[in-house]
Amino acid sequence: MAEYKLPDVGEGLTEAEIVTWKVKVGDEIAVNDVVVEIETAKSLVELPSPYAGTVTDLLVPEGETVPVGTPIVRIATADEAGAEPAQPAEPAEGAEPSEAPPSRGQAHDPIDTNVPPEGTPTLVGYGPRESAARRRQRKGSASPSTEAAAATQMQLQGAFTAGGAQSEPVVEADEPAVPAPPVGEHRRADVRVLAKPPVRKLAKDLGVDLAAVEATGPHGTVTRDDVQQAAGSGSGATSSEVAAPTATPHDVPSGLEDRREPVKGVRKMMAQAMVSSAFSAPHVTEWVTVDVTPTMELVDRLKARREFADVRVSPLLVIAKACLLAMRRTPEINSTWDEEAQEVVYKGQVNLGIAAATPRGLVVPNVKGAQAMSLGDLAGALNELTATARDGRTQPGDMSGGSFTITNVGVFGVDAGTPIINPGESAILAVGAINRRPWVVSTGSTDGADEIVVRRVCTLALSFDHRHVDGEKGSRFLADVAGILEDPASALLF
Repeated sequence: MAEYKLPDVGEGLTEAEIVTWKVKVGDEIAVNDVVVEIETAKSLVELPSPYAGTVTDLLVPEGETVPVGTPIVRIATADEAGAEPAQPAEPAEGAEPSEAPPSRGQAHDPIDTNVPPEGTPTLVGYGPRESAARRRQRKGSASPSTEAAAATQMQLQGAFTAGGAQSEPVVEADEPAVPAPPVGEHRRADVRVLAKPPVRKLAKDLGVDLAAVEATGPHGTVTRDDVQQAAGSGSGATSSEVAAPTATPHDVPSGLEDRREPVKGVRKMMAQAMVSSAFSAPHVTEWVTVDVTPTMELVDRLKARREFADVRVSPLLVIAKACLLAMRRTPEINSTWDEEAQEVVYKGQVNLGIAAATPRGLVVPNVKGAQAMSLGDLAGALNELTATARDGRTQPGDMSGGSFTITNVGVFGVDAGTPIINPGESAILAVGAINRRPWVVSTGSTDGADEIVVRRVCTLALSFDHRHVDGEKGSRFLADVAGILEDPASALLF
């Protein structure tokens, strides 16, 4: 029997959330078949199986976050199919189960369950290769009445530690486990209900006794909706056995209650990164408003060209190219401050990041080596990057090593902002909405007369790390980008 541990998918990540199981108990799987989708602090990742065989147990329920190295699924491999030991007779109801006897005297030998069969490599790493003792069947204060109840307890007692030993179950230590009540029998007050910690907290806040709530979740677990329904109907007694007070005119109407949402995964990493950057790098932000009418005309011409028939061409493409060209005169924009070494690191290539909003939070994937790409190649790379980000499939490696970021707030109709620098970088450019505005332009006449016309105008905001990018360098870079957008032909000068 093989236990597949949550692998280390790279980038120093230490935990992940089980989002969706792609298999169920009893499924036959082959090596590299996708078994589960997880969310790390960087992205959604599909994990392939390092083993071929039959899925016997899903050890971690969907929605639970566990550390790297935790066993998540148990698989009966093909080698074990014909040599499965006979199962001991089920103990009589109410009797304590005896400890499982060691198999061939090796029950306590250290094992590494993430080493795949020889010659069958998998697509991802296997995480820490620490040894782990095989788990022995634990004695409980009372055995489940059926095999189904036993399986339910095993699946819902909590996550496993990276070393393979079982962690503390969901129930508190001072409340002994009890057999599940027979079907149709109302739960007694001393029965410990199966529910996740956020659901328990919600029940406590609403004054709902979990033992009196009808459970509709998997394996008899109480869900958030169960608690809210019990609170709304008044059917759940308070944990202190005190009746709820009579409603007053100041009570919150049904449906307007506060809602809590756990911060985890990509959103948690984004929050930590923004706090770290905002309070470690002294930010300076400068703005410039630009007549981008020539840039919009260039975009229209590019769309008509055969070379760009298969890619989406937008003003962002020209803005990105303008930033890459402007960095040639101001390399400090493509550098980073090394606090520990007290050095400024000038990066050899530009890994151009594009901030993308996704349902799971803000991500900043980057195009590696963007400075060496032609305009057509850059357009294709940006299209692929944004499409992958919208689907939530950006891999951790695609978000590491960024050197400069562009965030397009204009798609939301916003004119400008003060963006926070992505950690490990020195500058970020916010691109505002492109709107038609009255603009003063020169007529080119000898008398120097000007006129007011309608032009396409955009505001750019550049935030930079003032420890090593001073005002002169930041201003020069921003002016160079603006100059290229006002006159794309000036790009030939860089």
